[in-house]
Amino acid sequence: MHQPNDKPSRGLSAYDFGRTTVYACQADQRFSYCLYVPAALREPQAREGAGVLVVVHGTERANQALRDSFAPLADALNLIVLAPLFPGGIGAAGERDAYKYIEDKGLRYDHVLLDMLAEVGGRYGVPTERFMMFGFSGGAHFAHRFLYLHPERLSAVSACAPGSPTLLDPDRDWWVGIAGVRERFGRDIDLEAVRRVQVHLAVGRDDRDTDEITHAPGGAYWMPGANDSGRTRVDRLLKLAGNLEAAGVPARVDVLDGVTHSLDPMVGAASAFFRDLISPEPISLAAGGGGRE
Repeated sequence: MHQPNDKPSRGLSAYDFGRTTVYACQADQRFSYCLYVPAALREPQAREGAGVLVVVHGTERANQALRDSFAPLADALNLIVLAPLFPGGIGAAGERDAYKYIEDKGLRYDHVLLDMLAEVGGRYGVPTERFMMFGFSGGAHFAHRFLYLHPERLSAVSACAPGSPTLLDPDRDWWVGIAGVRERFGRDIDLEAVRRVQVHLAVGRDDRDTDEITHAPGGAYWMPGANDSGRTRVDRLLKLAGNLEAAGVPARVDVLDGVTHSLDPMVGAASAFFRDLISPEPISLAAGGGGRE
């Protein structure tokens, strides 16, 4: 499953462009996604060169609002925005965090996302072999871990304000480090491929609340070293940046003055990062366009 598919489905309608409805993932209907598809992609020839940007929600799971935040960038750069929804409570009642760590009780959230991508590629006839990814907070957990496991699928990734980073440390067990990755995920980390991905990290300089990111013994994701990357999200992001740099994975790092744990400034920083990668000319990021609501 989750094989890239660039053969377009027939019968696209007005509902398939702009802000789309929510679709159940056909490979696993417990999960769903919505899209933003620029009006320019109504023309089949335009879709041949289109890109895909996956935007991964945080714990609040406001995936439709997150999709809408990237609509201006999508219009400017000819991108389809795919916003998955990983509902809470899949593995156990009240569970909120499993998707952030990629795997839980045998469920592979990375595979669910790849199935969604294959579905979208098949519907629109857009290339999905490589794509870009953004994640904020809990979504940034997912994004940087997805980078380690599937670097060959990513051209660029923006991980903003992850609270509990995984370091490229072979001497510490997953999730704090990367020891045991082959046993857990069935593949090694291809560091050379990771180095080929453009990486962006961002955090607000005033993002200093530690309540949600301090792991304690008995917690679901407690393990030795869980808090060793620092006390705040700022400390932990800078630790992750230094760790990547030491492994030969340079990252563009934005520490935004006057910003707390807030999505909109992160979307702005990530949009500038993606824009600079794709378009050397200045472009307008005015409010995104239409389609059915």
